Amino acid sequence: MRNIRNIAAIISTLFLMSGCPTSGGEGGGSSPLAFLPFILIFVVFYFLILRPQQKQNKERKKMLSELKRGDDIITSGGIYGKITNVSEDDVITLEIAKGISIKITRSGIAGPQPSAEEPKGGKN
Repeated sequence: MRNIRNIAAIISTLFLMSGCPTSGGEGGGSSPLAFLPFILIFVVFYFLILRPQQKQNKERKKMLSELKRGDDIITSGGIYGKITNVSEDDVITLEIAKGISIKITRSGIAGPQPSAEEPKGGKN
């Protein structure tokens, strides 16, 4: 959070500096330095928001494409189940209890079930 505040302070300072008149007597031209804050904002926006989101989407696509029969998963609605069938048209059959199966789309899967060996809390 502190880094974001520092970056915001730098960007606002650059905005103020780019709006100041130059020491030259002529007042018609626009300085290339005036575009620098906009470029910096885009770069910060890209590295803080767009790039991590693209990476997360790539990992999700990979996870969904690697689903197979017998995997334990969680749906987006919070239902735990085991995959019993994966069809070609992205419909997955889940067994949620003995003898009870439901069909969901591949995009309705949130991810794999956490295994029993993994700790529930964060890293210590």
